[in-house]
Amino acid sequence: MKIDLGKTLTRAWQIVWNHKVLWIFGVFAGFANSNGSGGNGSSSEDAPGKYPGGAERFVEQARQFWEQYMLIIIATCVALALLSFAFYALGMMGRIGILKGVYKIESGASSPIFAELWSESMPYFWRFFGMNFLVGLAFLLIFIPFVVAGLLTNGIGFACLIPFICLLIPAAWAVSIILEQAQAAIVAEDLPMMDGFRRGWEIVKTDIGGMIVLSLVLGIGGGIIGFIIALPVIVAVLPAVFGMTGYRFGDAIPPAAYISIACCALYAPVLIFLNGVLTAYMKTSWALSYLQLTQPADSPNNTPFSAQADA
Repeated sequence: MKIDLGKTLTRAWQIVWNHKVLWIFGVFAGFANSNGSGGNGSSSEDAPGKYPGGAERFVEQARQFWEQYMLIIIATCVALALLSFAFYALGMMGRIGILKGVYKIESGASSPIFAELWSESMPYFWRFFGMNFLVGLAFLLIFIPFVVAGLLTNGIGFACLIPFICLLIPAAWAVSIILEQAQAAIVAEDLPMMDGFRRGWEIVKTDIGGMIVLSLVLGIGGGIIGFIIALPVIVAVLPAVFGMTGYRFGDAIPPAAYISIACCALYAPVLIFLNGVLTAYMKTSWALSYLQLTQPADSPNNTPFSAQADA
């Protein structure tokens, strides 16, 4: 294994602790992480089949609701889409800013400031956005035929998703590792999008074992720390869960639900901040792994990055 894991993780913490501007970019980067979990709050009592008046009445009221609030619904969807893009764009800028900051620090530059890192990160935005968009689109196009087959076969086709998902998970994991190195290469070597992806694959091939170990350490360790950070939210939600037991549409919302919402709202800034620090640390570790694998063997003072950091 070519990566010095202990050195990488230790140096990452030193950088993140001593250069707190990376925390801000870590908060931004957290907006682009996977956070699109959704839930279904409806119960069997509220299903159309048991709706008062039958399914026809349910469909009719749904149609009337759509006709009455169509413009509001469309405007809300557009606003949410624009807001999602804005947060995702901040996430991309956060990732770039961390990489740029780490490279400048490791090349011997003085402590970077936010405005400097932000302006130097702008030229890489569309390359980052395009790469992540194309990778996500590729996985979506692979997944859609299985979903369509499941719908056309009344759910029987969904059984085919089980072995597919078993293959998709390690494939997505491998692609995420290549993406980390590709993004690092784009910023470090000022490469075009596709050249950056090819460069990322070349770097991963030089130390596949090290990449796997680093990914596991950061993934498992980050997951444990992330769970600890989110634990107060879980505790705050429990009163609402118990208070909403037996709740039916039209009933008064229990006071416990309002208490849970208030507690979550108060803790949200702390959660975002701590998650930002964690994200900054993990992205810094990946940036340092790139530097270790690409530095010359006789690099003086173990400073693996050159003046290209200021490009």
